[in-house]
Formats: sequence, structure tokens, C-alpha cells
Amino acid sequence: MPDQPWRNPRPAPHLPEVQPRLAQLLIPAWLRAWWPALLWAAFIFTMSTDTFSAQHTASFFEPILRWFKPDLTAHQFLVIHHYIRKTAHFTEYFIFCLLLYRAVRGVRFGWRWSWGLTALVIAFGYSALDEIHQAFVASRQASPYDSLIDSAGAFFAFAILWLWFRSRNRQGTLSGAPQPFPKR
Repeated sequence: MPDQPWRNPRPAPHLPEVQPRLAQLLIPAWLRAWWPALLWAAFIFTMSTDTFSAQHTASFFEPILRWFKPDLTAHQFLVIHHYIRKTAHFTEYFIFCLLLYRAVRGVRFGWRWSWGLTALVIAFGYSALDEIHQAFVASRQASPYDSLIDSAGAFFAFAILWLWFRSRNRQGTLSGAPQPFPKR
């Protein structure tokens, strides 16, 4: 380059170099860790409203189930609808516990019992509060059995997380050091 004193001698940083620093400045670390769990908690709260009561979800699922099985009886529909709703309870809290573990863990890696138990206790507490909320919604009813199903979903996620991290730790992927082959 010829004499160009107005040019900056330092090259501009590329986006991949700057992006991690920008994310740290714009979004606090706790929010980056907790936003999925908070969003899912809001989703669960929405699912506990009148819009997603058994009467309203029946009108959504009935045409779909009748499309698959036109000769579906009313009793068969009620049984299938019941299992769909209970599976939704289990699944909501399974996902919630996974997201809570991610939030409690933050930027750290691996498994700690304190992180898992904290996520589990929060999920259990939120399931109880969710049922209390449903007691105040006219078209819903609070059920300790639903809270038990919610808690079972959270506990199952807790167990899956523990098994996942335990198996990865045994394989040596979390410790950072390669593990020797087992002797035969």
C-alpha cells in the first residue's frame, strides 16, 4: 500500500472474535442460563388456564382422532383424551426439569447432586403451585394426582440426567483426560 496515513494499521476484528464479548455485555450470564426455564414456566402457566381445560382440548383433539379412527366411540375418545392430557403433564415437567438443571448449572459443566436436587425441588414446588393456580380457574380443578404426575416427569428427567452424566463420566469425556482401556 502506498503512503496512506489515514488508514488504521490495525485490522478490524472479525465477527467470531467479537461476538462472545458482545453477548457477555448485552445479556447477563444469569439470564442466558435461566431464560429457557423461565419461558417454559410461562408456557406451563399458560397451559393451566381455561383455554387448555379438558373441555377446550377435547374440541381440538376429537376431530384429529376421528380422522384416524372414524368409528371411535365416546368412551374410547374420553380414555384417549385422558391419556393425552396426563402425558402432557408428564412431558411438560420432564422438559422443565431439564431446563432448570441447565439454568442452575449455569456456565459450569457436568453433574453435581446439588444442581440436580435444586432443579428437582423447584420443579416439585412449581407443580404444586400450578395445581393451586388451577384451583382458582373456573373450568379447571386442582388434583394432587396431576401434581404427582408432574413430579414424576421431573424426577424421570433428573434420573435421565444423572444416568447421562454418569455414563459420560465413565467414558472419560467429562474429565478431560483420556481413560485407559479396561484390562481383560
